[in-house]
Amino acid sequence: MLSRNAVASVQHVRCVRGLSGRASNILSALDIPNSHEIPGVYDGGWKGSGETLESVCPTTGEVLARVRSATTSELHETLEKSKDAHLFLRKMPAPARGEILRQIREALAAKRDPLGALVSLEMGKIKTEGVGEVQEFVDICDYAVGLSRMMNGRVVASERSGHTILEVPNPLGVVGILTAFNFPVAVYGWNFSLSFAAGNANVWKPSPSTPLCSIAVTKIIAQVLEKNGIPGAVSALVSGGKNVGETLVGNPDIPLVSFTGSEAVGRVVGKAVQSRFGKTILELGGNNASIVMPDADLSMAVPAVFFGAVGTSGQRCTSTRRLYLHRNITPQFLDALQKLYVSLRVGDPLVQGTLLGPLHTRAAVGVYVEAVHRLREQGARILTGGQKYDQVELGQGNFVQPTIAIPKHVDPADAIWSTETFAPILNVAIFDELEQAISWNNGVPQGLSSSLWTQDMRSVGKWIGPEGSDTGIVNVNVGTSGAEIGAAFGGNKSTGWGRESGGDAWKQYVRWSTCTINFSDAAPLAQGVDFSA
Repeated sequence: MLSRNAVASVQHVRCVRGLSGRASNILSALDIPNSHEIPGVYDGGWKGSGETLESVCPTTGEVLARVRSATTSELHETLEKSKDAHLFLRKMPAPARGEILRQIREALAAKRDPLGALVSLEMGKIKTEGVGEVQEFVDICDYAVGLSRMMNGRVVASERSGHTILEVPNPLGVVGILTAFNFPVAVYGWNFSLSFAAGNANVWKPSPSTPLCSIAVTKIIAQVLEKNGIPGAVSALVSGGKNVGETLVGNPDIPLVSFTGSEAVGRVVGKAVQSRFGKTILELGGNNASIVMPDADLSMAVPAVFFGAVGTSGQRCTSTRRLYLHRNITPQFLDALQKLYVSLRVGDPLVQGTLLGPLHTRAAVGVYVEAVHRLREQGARILTGGQKYDQVELGQGNFVQPTIAIPKHVDPADAIWSTETFAPILNVAIFDELEQAISWNNGVPQGLSSSLWTQDMRSVGKWIGPEGSDTGIVNVNVGTSGAEIGAAFGGNKSTGWGRESGGDAWKQYVRWSTCTINFSDAAPLAQGVDFSA
């Protein structure tokens, strides 16, 4: 009889021998071995002796690799090394940190295509989106290089003669970055680039279902850091599950936690960090709506809604989940949209021309099935989709048909409208006045992205003003999905109020000091207070 360890070893060998050529080629291009368990912890050296995580390809169901996560002691050791690494990094001038980011940018760009292919392989999004995600990291590095010379404070006029007031930014320390499966590369890029430019060390806890993407990115960054004599723990990696995340979130030595994930978990994270008076950047649910007016250019609006609802198989935070159509253009719009759905090319996301890949996990398929069941149960009309694909060649993957539904009732408080379903399901309602559509748009708990399609400037003015959309991203003649890095990204309400990437987002990664300097021969009090004896 074989021992348990022997059985596990035999099973592992079978897994490795059975790894497809497409997977082996991608992993080897990124120096990721597939012949043994891979260490998933990095703090200047690679290690990991905790529980084993499996990376499963959502297209084929094959196990791509097994990754060893962090034990409690390894996690605490990594945090201590990150604290020490911050002490090193904070002494480096910000423009010098910018030069390191420039080198990281070049290293990422050199591996853009294989890294993008790994995103497709492990997460499931189509290759052009996977490569585009890596490009986001490249772009935010470019942005942070320039930012490293412009992270300015302010000079404030003092009411007292011979005094000046400065507002000075300084590094926070160690930043914890917890990312989700749907953007396994870019979200760390948004946070790391700005945080590093600000002088912080960073500890990355990726989704346990996309460990290979985080290992590949960390290897690329680590090579640049090592070449420049910078401690690797300024970009540490701690793979693991719930226990690893809870330790990071509860650690008082991490003054800022950036969390991307569900509203339910975000609520727990927010309370835990607030209880120790830490700071958070929360990027949570997005239940995003597009509104199409009767004067809209449908040649632009229809393809944008199509991408917003179907792109990444509906697994973007900014995916279009609600569509509000003016009564006058509803038949024409839905006819054009359904034609695009029928022509959709579904299959292996690594194959050129594929537009729809799989959902990320089997559990996600269950969520989709349940959501469609709930729609049917409540009398919704299913225009297209509503079931899993039955083609034999798709049977091993998590493939579901993108769905367009017209619910029987329009009530933003109803779970059909108020709940974010992370799947390609688009719910449609018909309106007569813009004010009605804005009310529906604002009536849900989430507030990430929204889009208005119109050529009327009066509608535009109302939409972007105080009577308009209450989301963090308010677009006009642009879809809800596909933001650029130059502006701040984030949402309001239960989306979490966090902001990442461009704009003033960098100001969250520093601590601010107000410094009043007296260069006079007297010491007057403010507001004319006289406290002389």
